[in-house]
Amino acid sequence: MKQRYSYYPRENGVFYSLDHLTKKRQSLDTSDREEAQRLVNALNEACKQPAMNLQIAQVYLHHSNPDFAKRIWQDVMDEMGKGKTGNTKKRWDVAMKDKAFDSIKKLVLIKTQAEHFLEVLHKGTVSTNVFLRRLHNFALDMNWIPNSIIPKRQWPKIQFHDKRAITFAEHQKIIARELNPEYLAYYELLWHLGGAQSDVANLCAEDIDWQDGTIAYSRKKTGSNVIIHFGEALEEILKTLPQQGPLFPNIRASREADRATYFKRRCALRGVSGVTLHSYRYAWAERARTAGVPERFAQEALGHNSLAVHRAYAKKAKVKIPSLEEYEKRIIDLAAAVNQ
Repeated sequence: MKQRYSYYPRENGVFYSLDHLTKKRQSLDTSDREEAQRLVNALNEACKQPAMNLQIAQVYLHHSNPDFAKRIWQDVMDEMGKGKTGNTKKRWDVAMKDKAFDSIKKLVLIKTQAEHFLEVLHKGTVSTNVFLRRLHNFALDMNWIPNSIIPKRQWPKIQFHDKRAITFAEHQKIIARELNPEYLAYYELLWHLGGAQSDVANLCAEDIDWQDGTIAYSRKKTGSNVIIHFGEALEEILKTLPQQGPLFPNIRASREADRATYFKRRCALRGVSGVTLHSYRYAWAERARTAGVPERFAQEALGHNSLAVHRAYAKKAKVKIPSLEEYEKRIIDLAAAVNQ
């Protein structure tokens, strides 16, 4: 059996150990070759029994399921991708191209150790953490690995960057100098509807009910239906858009990434930073909270699992709560008006 540890001298004469599995190097704090040899022998002896147990286990697993001993993480990535469609499939394929995954793509599942995953997490981003968890849990659920590689409580915490709402002043800066009329109307609809960028980009004239004053569409991400009323300001904008077919034919034909890049450039030119197209959803949620819109209505408009709703209705939006006396007075005034 190949030894896991070896040793070598550095320029200063101090011997270092090399872990051939993790590629980790560590000082042995000695310049004596014989002592370095003894220390490395001790390291190899310490890991020999676990290695023998793993080798025995691999023999049994190979006879029970030949694929078990040779399945690699690329196989997990491919298998999970088969169950995804549409934009979800595209996002998955992009995520799997993350360079941080390169070190484990050809690594056999049952030979994977925590150090391998920690190396991936160290090289990657928040997205890497999210998708590596999914790969790990899928392999675990499918019984492709006998137990957790990293215990649930030991995974590094997922910490997303704080996202904020776009302000009315920032929105006005962007639309004030937007020369493309299609994008100008697009940003206005994002402001008034709070829809996801793709949902708004794919709106059609047939989604508008002029008699009821509503816009109805199906969310691409969840498939849930949204029906939202529009006011006079949005009505004037809708009248300038095509009365048949897509409201934004050119924007609809572009990719999400291209729309995001276009918006980022416009923000840079206007001196606006820290916002994305998704910030319009946060803005709508916070405005709804401030205006006193019930949370269930905001959830119907943006989605019940929308982080924008949860955050805005939890603490972000500033709301002045009327006194109980004011509410009681309104009830008395309403009753008096009914009796007249």
